[in-house]
Amino acid sequence: MEEKKDFEEVVKEMEQVAANAPKEGEKPEPRELSMEELAALDEARQEAAEAEKKAEEEKKRAEREKNPHGLIRSTVAATPVPELAAGEGMADYQDELEASFRQIHVGDVLTGRVIDVNETGVLMDLDYFAPGKIPVEEMSADPHFDILSAVKIGDEFQGTVIKRDDGSGNILLSRKQADDELSWEKLKKMMEEKTVVEGKITEVVKAGAILYVEGIRGFIPASKLALEYVENTEEYLNRTVRVQVISVEEDTKRLVLSAKELLQEQAIEEKNRKISRLVPGNIVEGTVETLKDYGAFVDIGDGISGLLHISQIREERVKNIRAVLKEGQKVRAVITKVDNGKVSLSMKALIEQLATEKAEEDPSEYSDNAAASTSLADLLKGIKL
Repeated sequence: MEEKKDFEEVVKEMEQVAANAPKEGEKPEPRELSMEELAALDEARQEAAEAEKKAEEEKKRAEREKNPHGLIRSTVAATPVPELAAGEGMADYQDELEASFRQIHVGDVLTGRVIDVNETGVLMDLDYFAPGKIPVEEMSADPHFDILSAVKIGDEFQGTVIKRDDGSGNILLSRKQADDELSWEKLKKMMEEKTVVEGKITEVVKAGAILYVEGIRGFIPASKLALEYVENTEEYLNRTVRVQVISVEEDTKRLVLSAKELLQEQAIEEKNRKISRLVPGNIVEGTVETLKDYGAFVDIGDGISGLLHISQIREERVKNIRAVLKEGQKVRAVITKVDNGKVSLSMKALIEQLATEKAEEDPSEYSDNAAASTSLADLLKGIKL
């Protein structure tokens, strides 16, 4: 243990230090640093250099957060900070503040509003420091796309970022690429929900026609263009049609459409409207279309067929319908029932109805207590059935 110094020794040491201290105006004599002092000095220098480097990196990071992609920095710097009106606070600019910190990358799908459109493309407001620009060739995959008629100021749609800066401070977008990425999911949903799409046929081939839906090339087979197979598809070029999506194959980029189902539904609705106007008891004339064991289907005009059951042909029982009727034969019958789009006919009821009318016209041929003196056959003589 170090021995304690007495008071006299301490005083002597202090006097010695004072005697060796440099006089006023004199420079202290340089002395040689020890190894420990040199090591400490070197460590201090390294710490200072690291601190300076860290401060520089922190400064750069702060600048990147303010403008992550270096876009239109000069424009931002030149833009004056707006003065807050009375009653306004930073909360009123929350959306703008959040947009200023948003980071945009190549491949992002952005939604914007059209603020300018011309033959070369559109300019969009993306709620960001830089506007979005979509060249006309990136607007649609449809070769017949007309940008001036299809796009107007105020329209909103999506685009995929293909370049963060086009050299003029704009974010370069592709609506065509965004459509290709997003449309297949829309088309699948449209198929599930049987959505009706209306569009113009822009191209025809021997096997069918081409119609673009959501920017995707769709094919309508010739057998699905109309109720019957279409031999001459050229007649459908530039025609506006209503179709439904019936097949979506994203992997092979195949989209199949059909107009036939909608036309069938439309035909059924029109037929039902016509049938609803038929009145039971009315007499109609028609042509036997087909014969079945249980009866005959008779075309009574206007695209409507009625069923003439085998039990309703004659008063007597008919065993073989082909023995009394043949296809193409003209017949007259009474409408007996109209129900759920079906029409029932009866030739037997017509005979009874005509007999009743005949009796009402000439009641003298009947007596109250006897059967009619004229037979039913005589009453109906000359009536063509």
